[in-house]
Amino acid sequence: MESKYILLVEDSQDDVDIILRILKEHSFSEKAVAVIDGVEAIDFLLAKGKYLKRYPVTLPVVIMLDLKLPRMNGVELLQRIRADRRTKFIPVVMFTSSKQDRDVLDCYTAGANSYIRKPDTFEKFTEAVIQIANYWLQWNEITQPAKE
Repeated sequence: MESKYILLVEDSQDDVDIILRILKEHSFSEKAVAVIDGVEAIDFLLAKGKYLKRYPVTLPVVIMLDLKLPRMNGVELLQRIRADRRTKFIPVVMFTSSKQDRDVLDCYTAGANSYIRKPDTFEKFTEAVIQIANYWLQWNEITQPAKE
């Protein structure tokens, strides 16, 4: 896998399939990893559990995070990401269906870099995914935490 990739945290297999297909059709096919919930995301990021053999230094350049997840919701995962020195600088884009103002506030309070409501048409959904991938994979400068 290339060093710049997106971690998609999404429990809807339909959304995962659509997002991965969009990325593949726009030349980002090898630049995404999908996990189904916050617990699996933490295991992936910290190279634990079934991801024990993953090289933990290779972190995603952005996490696309759904809000409503089983076992650990998006805000809880975001708080865990921000609390760990290894992951605290990874940009997190909330990509969710929630239209609740409270959810937006909670996400930004927990450290989200962006909050994007999933568009309700396929064309706009596709455009949103492409824009996210283009920005974070091609334009944004990333940093690594200082070594202690």
